[in-house]
Amino acid sequence: MRDLVWLIVVILIIGWLVGYFAFPDIGSLIHILLVLVVILVIYKLLTGRRL
Repeated sequence: MRDLVWLIVVILIIGWLVGYFAFPDIGSLIHILLVLVVILVIYKLLTGRRL
């Protein structure tokens, strides 16, 4: 399950970078999703729950 979370994070980062340079409107949407994923990962790390 942990590998799946990191795979999603990597895909979002790559998608955000491509979207940022190629399609600014889509890049902002992916940026919002990426920020939500980072907040979720930080929350899970602080609470001590497994990913």
